[in-house]
Amino acid sequence: MVGIIGSTLMAIVVFVICYALSRKVEMKPNKKQNVLEYLIDFTDGIVKDNVEDPDAQKHLSLYAFVLFLFIFCMNQLGLFLEVKVGDYMVIKSPTADPVTTMSFAMMTLLLSFTFGIQKFGTKGYLQNYARPVGFLLPINVIEEFTNFLTLSLRLYGNIFAGEVLLTLIGGQLGPSMGIVTRILAAPLAMIWQGFSVFIGSIQAYVFVTLSMVYIGKKVTQE
Repeated sequence: MVGIIGSTLMAIVVFVICYALSRKVEMKPNKKQNVLEYLIDFTDGIVKDNVEDPDAQKHLSLYAFVLFLFIFCMNQLGLFLEVKVGDYMVIKSPTADPVTTMSFAMMTLLLSFTFGIQKFGTKGYLQNYARPVGFLLPINVIEEFTNFLTLSLRLYGNIFAGEVLLTLIGGQLGPSMGIVTRILAAPLAMIWQGFSVFIGSIQAYVFVTLSMVYIGKKVTQE
């Protein structure tokens, strides 16, 4: 439930950002248009660096852009807004919930299967699991599960740990010894928030990059 509410809010935020930046598109880009084009070029670069197939690149361009922007926004939500009703957390970073990150990882893996089957056909795609030698079949199958877990849990672990530490600084260290610790906790919390913004950005980049790596492997025959 927490992930659904936070994800919905961030979906609205991403839509508003894209709508605001893409209004009044001109041949000579204005500042807002430059920001949007920079983001698109940035995510296009990730796709081209990790996916060799031109047809897959064309279809993955928009996916990579939206995925990066969406995950970036979700990573930052809990740093600035947390809503708790009683003992139940209503709003926090959706990516601090493993169900959300596993959903994104599953979406990426399903896309990789789809592109692989489109590229090689069902039989050819399944045969790729036995390449370059047949005894690697079980290892390649296990790799699918490890890819899913590492892709999802890396993002979840980093965002969850950051929010826990921020909660400890503000909720326990701050009031622990009165005014002294409150004064000490304030700059510490601000520093950690800034660092968490950086970590959230890096994790969005890492998630998109690894997603493109996994998909790129599916459309490349070894």
